[in-house]
Amino acid sequence: MPELKDSNLRSAQPDERLAAPATSDAASISPPADSSLPHRTTFRQELEFPGVLASIPEHRERIMEFVSAHCADEGDRIDILVAVQEALANAALHGCKDDPLKRIRCLLTADESEITITVSDPGPGFDLALADPERYQATTLSQGRGICLMRNLMSEVRFASGGSEILLRKRIQPAR
Repeated sequence: MPELKDSNLRSAQPDERLAAPATSDAASISPPADSSLPHRTTFRQELEFPGVLASIPEHRERIMEFVSAHCADEGDRIDILVAVQEALANAALHGCKDDPLKRIRCLLTADESEITITVSDPGPGFDLALADPERYQATTLSQGRGICLMRNLMSEVRFASGGSEILLRKRIQPAR
């Protein structure tokens, strides 16, 4: 395993804040704590890495190490793996245009009931109407199916920053 650098990875630390749901038109998916919710410990990890497709497998594995530490169910882990792969590939190809000078950022949070992964890139985003599940139509095109796939695998999928940021949330069973 490659050596982890502080600038690229912040270790999973308990975070006493709670992540409130983000909205599609939010400027960024990094909401403040909500004191009206019951207290729970949230683990948090941040990653930043070059926006090239070739770097995705290494960083996907880092994300999945975090997920595996907080999610016991293999089926849920597989769902998260597939959705994360799609989100990272989209960020590298569409947001960063496979440019190593552009960066992908990921925020990972987990508590006893859910895992949330936010992926952001410096790209212009996309037409959010294309992400509307009510307007989605099956397609045989080589692009456009990923959002539908992620929505089917995750409990919640939301977009912010004009589509250059995606939040993937998976509700999980508490560990026994």
